[in-house]
Amino acid sequence: MLDQLFAKFDHIIVLDVETTGLNHKTDEIIEFGGLCLHAGGSGYKIDEELNMLIRLTAGHRLSPFITNLTGITQKALDSQGIDKKTACDKLIHLLDVSRPLVVSYNAQFDLCFLYYFLNMFKQAALLKKIKMLDALTVYRDRQDYPHKLANAIDVYDLKTQNTHRAIDDARAALELIIAMDKEYADLDRYINLFGINAKYG
Repeated sequence: MLDQLFAKFDHIIVLDVETTGLNHKTDEIIEFGGLCLHAGGSGYKIDEELNMLIRLTAGHRLSPFITNLTGITQKALDSQGIDKKTACDKLIHLLDVSRPLVVSYNAQFDLCFLYYFLNMFKQAALLKKIKMLDALTVYRDRQDYPHKLANAIDVYDLKTQNTHRAIDDARAALELIIAMDKEYADLDRYINLFGINAKYG
């Protein structure tokens, strides 16, 4: 399971972010979910699971649209969210491992937000050593439109759901790459390959 990837990488980090909007330069990450895996036996083992709400910049408020989409409320961010510096430290701990591969569904979106978030604390250079696998690019290459995560879950009859909560969607992305790896064991050829999406540059 994921043998070709683990032959090249010590850790596979599957992640997802929920945000206040689509613009990585002006919007903010409000939730991060990540799973750090290493090879174990005939499959994998989870080293670490990171799931955190992140408080907004002072004076900023969550829109009703995002609350309706994710179920995350302003009250939850205020009472359960952690400050951005603490969140940055936790991200660095998750990502700063030997030979990492980061997996995400629509990785361009997540990577742009992670870059701007880490760059606030002058830590964006950490991303230079990271290779990426965009599960959306693989899915687009194999399946007809539409290409939302929810569509991939249905097509591959996955157990997880696309809830628009970060840890749930990270688990869905992991289950998806496992299903696609069983279908064709060629995920390694998609490393650092991104399908064109004009919206995210």
